[in-house]
Parts: sequence; structure tokens; C-alpha cells
Amino acid sequence: MRLLLVEDDNHVAAALSAILARHGFDVTHARSGEEALQALVPEPDGFGVVLLDLGLPDQDGYEVCGKIRKRTGTPVIMVTARADVRSRIHGLNLGADDYVVKPYDTGELLARIHAVSRRTVQEDAGAAGEAELRLGPVHIELPTRRVSVNGSVVQLTRKEFDLLALLAQRPGVVFRREQIISEVWRTSWEGTGRTLEVHVASLRAKLRMPALIETVRGVGYRLVEPAA
Repeated sequence: MRLLLVEDDNHVAAALSAILARHGFDVTHARSGEEALQALVPEPDGFGVVLLDLGLPDQDGYEVCGKIRKRTGTPVIMVTARADVRSRIHGLNLGADDYVVKPYDTGELLARIHAVSRRTVQEDAGAAGEAELRLGPVHIELPTRRVSVNGSVVQLTRKEFDLLALLAQRPGVVFRREQIISEVWRTSWEGTGRTLEVHVASLRAKLRMPALIETVRGVGYRLVEPAA
């Protein structure tokens, strides 16, 4: 996932960028409100999340949030030391999707990023009426959690379905192992890697399509959309 980090403190930005990179994020750093807005000009929906610090040198973070919201529906998480309820309400009213108060726990921040991203994907699918996904001979019905290949139903476990649905929502996109574990198992990577490998192998076998899920060595997995 591409993430726009808007933070004027270079030391804070460098440390946070390193953490985010380890968890599979492609981070673009903007040091001011104007830099953030310029980053959104070429491709307003090119970022999965905007992480917006409110203490910026050129513009008030609330003002920047309002401008971002006019340009794109990309989720915005405000990060600030302003902990009072009025400030949080003001930020949410301006269109922020979440509000994190400093100092924060890194694990909580990552969970919130994934939560707003996941919520946005679900809302987009709902708005487009996408209750199902078709990938060549593979048919995935999201509401009923039913999967079929060439019309034949394939019985999957809950985690197998969640894993397939995650990859299938963005064919061709590489999901890092850490991100998949966070999204599907709602836990951290440590100790869960083997479980992921087993589930991928099981999916390939049950679907009888070993090339459907491609291993990207050292990174993670992606779904290769099959021919119709």
C-alpha cells in the first residue's frame, strides 16, 4: 500500500517511515501542507492512506485535511498531540477518517491504518455493487463466502476464504506477508509465517490452480488473474 506521510519533523518521519516500510508500506514523505497537496496532484487516488500531522509549518493541519478531502476520497488519519474532544470532533467533521493522539503505540497506529484502508475497500465495493468477484473461471461471492471454479463449488475454510478474497480484490498487487497476516489473522508476523504458507498451498490445491497465487520471493504474494 502507498502511504503519504505528512510530517515536518525529519527525525520523526525517518523513524516512522522505517517502521512502515518494514510492514509493507511504500511511504512518500511530505514536509509541509503544500508538499502534501502537490503529491496528490498527479494521482489523487494513488495513495491508500494519508497520515497527516497537524503541526505543519506552512498551513494548519485541519486546513490541509479540508483541501485533501476536496481532491480525493483517500482515507486521512490525523496524528496530533491535541487530545481534547473538541479538536478530535473538529478533525472528524472536516473529513478525517480517524484521529491518533501522540504519543501512540506503533501497533495501534498500524491497526488503525489497516482498518481505515479495509473499510474504504469494503465501501468502494459496496458502492459499486460488487458483491462478487470474477477472475477467469474463479467466482467469489463475498456475502455468502462461496467460491466456485468453472461452476463447481470449492469448500474453503474461513481463513482460506479471507486470504483469497483479500488477494482477489486487487489482482496483480503484491501483498507483503506482514500485511496479509495483519489483515487475515489480525496479529503480527512473528510465529505466523508458516501458517500463511500452509494456507497458500492449500488454496492452490483446492482450487487446482497452482499458478493463481504467485509467490514474490522475499516479499509476499499476489494473485495472477487467469484467462477467462
